[in-house]
Order: sequence, then structure tokens, then C-alpha cells
Amino acid sequence: MKSKINLLIVICCISFLASGQDWKVYPYTPAGQVAFPNDEGRHASEPIEWWYSAGHVVGQTSGKSYSFMYTFFHYPQSGFDGFRILNITDDDTGTFLQDVKPLIYTTLSTTSFDIEADVFLAATEYWKNKEDMSNVPIPFEYELFAQASSNAGLDIEFNTIKRPLILGDDGFLNQGESNYTYYFSQTMNEVTGTITFNGTTEAVIGTGWIDRQYGNFNPLTGEKYEWFSMQLSNGMDLNLWNIFTPDRLIPNNDKYKILSAYVDENTQYTTDDFEIERLAYNWMPDDMRCYSSQWRLTSTVNNIDLIITTLHDNTEVQLPFRFYEGATSITGTINGVAVTGIGFAELLHDYQDPQVTITYPNSGVYDTSLPIAWTLDNPDDGRPIFYDIEYSTDNQNSFDPIVSGLTNTSYIWSNSTLSNNDEVWFKITAYSIDGTLTNTLISTSSSTATLSNDDIFKSNIKLYPNPVKDNFTLEFNSIQNGSYEIVDISGRIIKTTTSFEGQQLNVSAKYLKSGIYFITVNTNTGKASFRFIK
Repeated sequence: MKSKINLLIVICCISFLASGQDWKVYPYTPAGQVAFPNDEGRHASEPIEWWYSAGHVVGQTSGKSYSFMYTFFHYPQSGFDGFRILNITDDDTGTFLQDVKPLIYTTLSTTSFDIEADVFLAATEYWKNKEDMSNVPIPFEYELFAQASSNAGLDIEFNTIKRPLILGDDGFLNQGESNYTYYFSQTMNEVTGTITFNGTTEAVIGTGWIDRQYGNFNPLTGEKYEWFSMQLSNGMDLNLWNIFTPDRLIPNNDKYKILSAYVDENTQYTTDDFEIERLAYNWMPDDMRCYSSQWRLTSTVNNIDLIITTLHDNTEVQLPFRFYEGATSITGTINGVAVTGIGFAELLHDYQDPQVTITYPNSGVYDTSLPIAWTLDNPDDGRPIFYDIEYSTDNQNSFDPIVSGLTNTSYIWSNSTLSNNDEVWFKITAYSIDGTLTNTLISTSSSTATLSNDDIFKSNIKLYPNPVKDNFTLEFNSIQNGSYEIVDISGRIIKTTTSFEGQQLNVSAKYLKSGIYFITVNTNTGKASFRFIK
């Protein structure tokens, strides 16, 4: 019901935008590297190109809410010129129909929006400018026909009613490590016509979004991303990207973080000054892939605070590659004023259960003065992980909690309940914010607890300076047959030495990276650990 109300609000807003469109002529040449109608056509020098649309409509007979996505790709493979994707969803029931097929383009203009294709095992489909009585293209008005089967199809018209959003301010973006794309969006379009769903055809009205991209940024083979379109009740529209490196990181720059905003007919901008927090995740019905399903978008500079939520949990396209494409609802504030909205999410980046390795202790001796430590072996900037620690002293028959909700990968268990020489096992549970992604690991063997810090022995040792720059000093009473070990915050041994003596030990820290470390001193009279910062 909320998504239907949001759609009606957006449709009502359309009527206020139908006049004063001085840009709605051909040729239209906004500043930058985009010109209409030429750049609505095919760019023969670019290796991949696509024409994308998505929309929300209401059936005029049934009253049902539908969402759809239709895309032509030009990407020659296996004797075909590319492929097209058609998705339609009944938003009231969540029923999802999809159809992906290769095609041969019979018309593909390089100077205008005029596409016709023979779709393999389907009909002839087209998407092109409407024409007037003299067969002259009507600027920014289009007709689209697609018929996957008697079960699903579109026969609709688009009428662009907002000035095109030129991404990157000039229509050109560097995306990811080494790719580029030319890009513009037509963020608000009146949609009218008919939709066929489960064999029933009815008239629909609603709103649509059109995207145009061409370049060498390739969603089939390149870096994975999460993309969002948003049409808001205050008249703003947002085009949002997060792109992930192969190591699942999101560098904090405009190659990987892109937000383009249509504010009004006189104002639009592109920025990387925003953050996305993922609030929920969702496994697909076959449990093969997990995508994020709710996000919080914030921007301090632009005063944006929005919650984006997918409407359905099953709208995944599986060919020619797997990705999630589905409708969203939006709530939140812009400049402190409440807004709602509708949109789409296209998710190529998927998520894995966290994989954890316990680094200390995992056998041998557990020195209670040192941190319990572990590593997250598959970090992902889109999946913050929380940790709970438990312990067992009865051969893993039962576990008792130590701490929960940690975000660091180490923990010093101060004032433990262990006794000297207890056999102890540790359990680390790692999980996403909503618990959908989770994993549990128990140390492979027991560790013998040693309550090692002899307070008198430790009180006679001084470590300085702390924080450390290049070197630090330990001062003792006279020591014979001493040794020490330096470990990092994750429990990894950085350095060991087998013998020293005297009243002073000078230790080099030049080779250490900035961070927190522990040095454990062993002598014939005692053992003590000290924390220091480089």
C-alpha cells in the first residue's frame, strides 16, 4: 500500500511539470559531451551500449500496481548483435515475470532514437521516437513495444517531462579503476499504454525512468556495483552508484561513489559526498546469491537522509548474468523536510557469509593479558560485521558469553573468570547488521589459561615513550635470560628474540606500521605484557 501511495504522489506531481519546457526541442545541446537527438542513437565506436527504462504503473481496470524494466544491449556475441531484458512484476502480489533473449538489430540509428530488433524466439520489438503527422520525430517522446509471449509484454509511450540529468555535469564519467562511460538520465516520464501480465492485457498509467550509457564500462565483465534510481515527492530525482573493486572495497572517490541529482529545472549536480549504510540483506530463493535489500543514504553537505527498501525478494535476472533488478520505496528527509518516493535498484554486487580465522589463542597457552584475536578473511565494504565471543571450560559442552556486538577483530578479556591452567575454548560468531549473513567458528583445540602478569614483577618495569615513533625502551631491575615477543592487535607474532640481559632493553619500532601492539617479556623471575602504540 505504501508503494502505491508513493506512486500516486509522483503521478500527481507530473501535471505540474508539463509547461515551460524550453529544452524540449531537437537539437538540444546542454553543456558538455551530450547532444540530442544524436546521442540517443548508437555510438559505433563504443564497445558496449545500452538503452534502459524502468517504471511504475497502475492498471486502469484491475487497480494493480506494476513495475517493469526493459533494456536493449548492443554487445555482439555468438552471432547476435546483443540482447534485451524484459521484467514485469505485480507489485501487489510479488509475482515476477522475466524474459531475456538475444537479438539482431534491423534498425539502429546513429543519429536518433530509432531501434528495431528481431528478438530470438519472440516478436519484432522496437523503441523509438514518436512521430508527428509529417513523420518528423517528436522530441523526448517515445513508443516501446515488446512481446515476450502471450504471458508478458509492453506497449507503452514515454513523454519526458523533466530536463535530462547530465551525469558528471558534462555527461562523461570515469568509473571504477580504468573504465569510462558517457551517461545521461531522463528521470521523469509520463507512461501510458498497455501492459500484458500473466496473459491479461490492460491499460496503465504511471511514471518511468530512462537511462543511456555507452563506453567501455561493462556490467557483464567489469567491476560489480549497486545502482539506484529515485523519484522523490519533493520533485528531486537521484541517480546513485556504489562500485566495488575486485577486493570488495569502495574507494572514497568519484570513480566508485557517484550521486547525481536533478533538483529542479535550473539545478543539478554530481557528487561523491555521501555514504550508504546497508541495513538488511536477502538470499535469493535458490540460496545461491545474497544481495542487500535496505540502505540508508546520507549526505551531510546536501542534507539528505533516506531509507531505500526493495519491494520484493525474488526479482533476480539470471541470464546472461545474475543480478537483482527490482522496485524500491523511499522514505526520509531532504533539507529536514519529510519526503517519500519510488525507484529501482540494480544490484550486481552480492554478499557472502563472513569467514573468520581465530589467530590468538587457538592452541597452546592463553595469556590473559593478550587480546583474543581473529581475522575476517573475506572483508566487504558493503557488509560491516559484528562479533560475539563466548568461551567454554567443559570441553565445548556449553559456552558462556564474554562480549557481544564488537566491530574490532580483537578483545582483551579483562577480569576473566578463568583460573590458572584452565583448559579453554573460544567461539567467535560473526554476523551482518540484520543477522542474515553469519558464521560461527570455535578454536580448533583448547588453550591453557595462564594468569601470567605478576603484578610485582610488572610494576618494576617501565616502557617509554608511548606512543612510539622509531624506538622505545624497557627498564627493569637486573634481568638474566630474558626474551620478548611483539604481537599486533590481531594476535600475529611480529618479532621474537631469544635472549637479553641487563637493566635496559632498547627496541626498534621502525619496521612497524602505525597501530596497536603488545610486547610480552619473559624472564626467570616473571612474565608481563605491555600495550604500546606506534
